[in-house]
Amino acid sequence: MENPLFDRDLSWLSFNERVLQEARNEQTPLFERLNFLAIYSANLDEFFRVRVAALRSFRALEKDTRKAMEVKPRKTLRLIRRIVQQQQEEFGRIFRQDILPDLDKHGIKLLVDHPYNEQQQAFARQYFEASVAAHINVNRLNVQDEAPFLENKALYLVVNFTDGSAPALVTIPSGVCPRFVAIPDQAPNVHVFGFLDDIIRCNLPDLFKRPIAAAYAIKLSRNAELPIDDEYSGDLLEKIKQGLEERHIGPPTRFLYDRSMPEELKAFLKKLFDLNKNDLIPGGRYHNFNDFFGFPKPGQQPSLEYEPMPPLPHPVLSGASSILAVMAAGDQIVHYPYQRFDYVIKLLKEAAQDPSVEQIKITLYRAASPSAIVEALLEARLQGKEVVVFIEAKARFDEAANLQWGEQLQAAGAQVFYSYPGIKVHAKLLLISRREKGKQIHYAYLSTGNFNEKTAKIYGDHALFTADPRLTHDTARLFDLLERKLLLPDCKHLIPAPFALRDRLKAMIRHETELAKAGKNAYIFLKMNSLEEADMIALLYEASQAGVKIRLIIRGICCLIPGVPGLSDHIEAISIVGRFLEHARVFIFGNDGQEQILLSSADWMKRNLHRRIEVAIPIYHESIRQQLRDIMELQWADHVKARQIDVAQSNTLRHDNKNATPLNSQISIYQYCQQTHVQ
Repeated sequence: MENPLFDRDLSWLSFNERVLQEARNEQTPLFERLNFLAIYSANLDEFFRVRVAALRSFRALEKDTRKAMEVKPRKTLRLIRRIVQQQQEEFGRIFRQDILPDLDKHGIKLLVDHPYNEQQQAFARQYFEASVAAHINVNRLNVQDEAPFLENKALYLVVNFTDGSAPALVTIPSGVCPRFVAIPDQAPNVHVFGFLDDIIRCNLPDLFKRPIAAAYAIKLSRNAELPIDDEYSGDLLEKIKQGLEERHIGPPTRFLYDRSMPEELKAFLKKLFDLNKNDLIPGGRYHNFNDFFGFPKPGQQPSLEYEPMPPLPHPVLSGASSILAVMAAGDQIVHYPYQRFDYVIKLLKEAAQDPSVEQIKITLYRAASPSAIVEALLEARLQGKEVVVFIEAKARFDEAANLQWGEQLQAAGAQVFYSYPGIKVHAKLLLISRREKGKQIHYAYLSTGNFNEKTAKIYGDHALFTADPRLTHDTARLFDLLERKLLLPDCKHLIPAPFALRDRLKAMIRHETELAKAGKNAYIFLKMNSLEEADMIALLYEASQAGVKIRLIIRGICCLIPGVPGLSDHIEAISIVGRFLEHARVFIFGNDGQEQILLSSADWMKRNLHRRIEVAIPIYHESIRQQLRDIMELQWADHVKARQIDVAQSNTLRHDNKNATPLNSQISIYQYCQQTHVQ
């Protein structure tokens, strides 16, 4: 019998259930619960645009091909629909029965399914004419005519008329108008808001000059895959640019509609927009709940948000006049978002101004917009430094921004390299070369997270500042690879994928397995976003059967099934979902008392280990090793935000004994970083 695995896509839905749990959790501040609904909604939309689209493409393959690939798209799609429907029902219950009443208790009234009174109707008419009408588009819908094009993720109202005439399509211009509109109210200390959707509904009779029967919200999500026919021939960059122009017209993956819509109208829309039954997903009166990221927060009520946790100064880097000098003296690590991201920007600015710095090289996967990182690189060019930038132009949903940064940097005289065919560059590398006493000395910044000052405030990551020649020499070799100077990087200390990382990790797991068989203390402690690669999971199962104690902290997809008798008895797995997104990858192996600790940009997925350039970073500095051990143990001790990953995928909160002080690992790590001994 083959090793059992959780289905990848169903495991992802289980992760999104954990996000929904945070929206349901009464201990989560109210505005943050709204944010978790927004996160759930945004996640699900991307899931349909990427994973459901992929499953549908598999469904079109020949049966023998699907069997050889070990995919069962039809069955999986049926399960996805069932699970999503259950989650959406829970989503609606949380929103209507929990969050709306709690908002009301705090003097915030969101009008939902609520007929406007005369005063509110008068305001809606005035607001519509002043701020909305100019952005409205109206189309009459007839099967005989060409159907209007539905933009990806755009919101529309389908309007039915009492006289039986053809329905109409009305845009909801939420991209240019606020989705939530403050509505004047005479009650003291009450803040009333309405959906832009309902402001428009109030004005439909005047807009059409005829009685309205009803108006139903719809939204179409489209396949997010770039339509690139062949990455291996022709100009890949031009193909990416062309693909970006065509992505917005990708095939449908989800047609979300108001479940109160009459069957006759639904059938009409299905035919008009050439949809199939699998495209049709029932929803509520309102779509695009990711707009709740922008929900107004009136009334100065700090208890409705998380307590501030501003990024902390680093005990060494913060007081340094020169980051490069600190790096020359010894390795330093920064833990995001608990400590400031400013130091990498300061490092780049220092390098730009330092007359001894000759060269700066960097990989960019997802930069912020605007980007202080790119600005610092442009400043380096102004100062005459050689700047080499590798830009991954295939970073999904950041392709256009990355191409824009590339054009700016090229215009400033930087050497810019773009994507490889068939592979993505996901490693996060920065190399600064400085002339010291006639020799070229390297300084490197190696991170588990992106060069993005915005996400560094909410993503949990670790970043190493080092001048250790063992690591900087290998970083230089990796850049030689990215600049097409090498076919293989031949690193001695850094472990790159797809060249060596998979095999090295396998060897480390097998070593722990042999230690356990010899009766020695053997353990593996792993943290990552996703665990999916079947060969790696098989080795972890073997290690467990040999008696290796394995602990896993997996935020998202986990295809490994923990706790199966005779298979994974010695494997425990948790997932932490809290105010910060757990993004770091940390790998710890017991190694017979000579513990090995690696940081990495790579999850244990096929794409990361087989089809991406990634890097794992061995940690040699004992103080930094201790910090990483301490942080990992704090996370393992979490019994506030940690969920148990079990056979039933129940996402049960992982409680400690009742007398224990509740330990929220993210708060504990922040407190840990406040201690002056962290260096």
